[in-house]
Amino acid sequence: MIPKSFIQDLLNRLDIVDVIERYLPLKKAGANFVACCPFHNEKSPSFTVSQSKQFYHCFGCGAHGTAIGFVMEHAGMGFVEAVEDLAKSVGMVVPQEASNVPQHKVAPDLYELMQTATRYYREQLKQSPRAIEYLKKRGLSGEVAAKFGIGFAPDAWQNLISAVANYQDASLVETGLVIEGDSDKRYDRFRDRIMFPIVNVRGQVIGFGGRILDKGEPKYLNSPETPLFAKGHELYGLFQAQKSIRAHQRVVVVEGYMDVVALAQHGVEYAVATLGTATTPFHVQKLLRLCEQVVFCFDGDKAGQKAAWRALENSLPHLVDGKRIGFLFLPEEHDPDIFIREFGTEAFENELDNSLPLSGYLLRELTNQVDLHTQEGRSALLQKAQPLLTAITAPTTALLLRKEVAALAGVTQAELEALYVIKPVVPPNRTAPPKSKRSTPSGLRTLLRCLVIRPELARELPNDWQGEGVEGAAIAALADWLHESADETSTAAMIQHFQGTVHEIIFASAQGEAMNWGEDFNVAAEFAGSLEKLHDESRKSELEFLHSKGLNALNEQERARYLQLLQRGQT
Repeated sequence: MIPKSFIQDLLNRLDIVDVIERYLPLKKAGANFVACCPFHNEKSPSFTVSQSKQFYHCFGCGAHGTAIGFVMEHAGMGFVEAVEDLAKSVGMVVPQEASNVPQHKVAPDLYELMQTATRYYREQLKQSPRAIEYLKKRGLSGEVAAKFGIGFAPDAWQNLISAVANYQDASLVETGLVIEGDSDKRYDRFRDRIMFPIVNVRGQVIGFGGRILDKGEPKYLNSPETPLFAKGHELYGLFQAQKSIRAHQRVVVVEGYMDVVALAQHGVEYAVATLGTATTPFHVQKLLRLCEQVVFCFDGDKAGQKAAWRALENSLPHLVDGKRIGFLFLPEEHDPDIFIREFGTEAFENELDNSLPLSGYLLRELTNQVDLHTQEGRSALLQKAQPLLTAITAPTTALLLRKEVAALAGVTQAELEALYVIKPVVPPNRTAPPKSKRSTPSGLRTLLRCLVIRPELARELPNDWQGEGVEGAAIAALADWLHESADETSTAAMIQHFQGTVHEIIFASAQGEAMNWGEDFNVAAEFAGSLEKLHDESRKSELEFLHSKGLNALNEQERARYLQLLQRGQT
């Protein structure tokens, strides 16, 4: 685990403007910086960055966060990856808190070793007319081969002996480049194969995929799991595709390395491939952070159908309302490589445009397995659908699919939810909340805006302070955090702390509203005035309540409180 104090120190050391400008150009606009949002398509810039407060907010799509959050969302990195990347950029070393989970520190020389192997394989490709001819027959240009770092491993047992200083180095086995057999004999894992470097989102080579040139098994050979390479977390081609994925707000997931490279050769540069494993929840989360639409493109055979269904199952818990997941099954004997070479880019992209939505694919597969004309068939539908529907957390998607499955089974949505023992998905309650005895929503909102700009002001709240509704709960949580976080009071640290909590949305909304305040706006005075107003409203509300009971009906304690409140109003 990374200590919280280090995250705060890192955020204090970073300048969010410098971080974001590595990925997109910003323009000065008053006290802030603006750009067209990288997270949704827009023509006028609504993406705003506050250098003084160290956070960003998009007034178009609501995206918000700190420098760490931006790198996670834009580069598709996990939290630890983003922290390590940003720490390295400012010369900080990420410490690790002691935990029960064993930590494996990756030595920098492992990455250097993989880069050395990549250079060696690329040089060998230049010297192999046979390998070059193979790539040309597959329609690849030298430019695309260079973009993906494609190389060649010659047909010999110890090719890498000429590329590394010590072939007996344990790092060669640790990275999966070399296999250690009986009697400590060593030999290269990859021989007589076209080599595809697997690159992480930071541009570091972490593994290889090797395709045999002639007939043989296995057709594709991948690096094993290593300290650098976890198949379930990585996607081939993602590093090269990120810019195009952002521009098109779409990614297509295919089955093989050659599919990715062939699509890029024909201008479809937003394709990635899984690495010899099924689509995992990590893959889905990473891709949905990057764009609006994910299309899984698999062969129409049994293996492709199985891979598609696994992708659907692993996508359900991570669906996001408003983002689309689709499934494309190409005609028999056509993979993306063959299809795009035969029919062209426009035809392939038309197929993507008309891909089957996740909901349609789910319902099609379920109804194909049962006979809806019989009671037994409808019962089977409800049973088969249960684990799928209960996995969905996106409210709108869950609601619509529950309605459709219920209708197909001849039951109501309420009956389906009762059968599954799940909470109903219903529209939010629009009735106005009861008025607070202590404060009004508008007053609390102003307080919250002040606190997201200057969190340390929460120390001025009275010990017995209370607030109603989401604003009141958020302010209380902020005050608790401030008490626990010692001297750290920056807005960026606060935003990072509440990322992913129930208070994130209300804080983000308040941050966006407070961005309209100029740099010379007196936040402290606004906070003090709002707090005083809330106190006054609370006093009046309590006086009215006691007066409504009738002075003669008040007990001794209530009468004393009534007189106390009257005196406060006169001072």
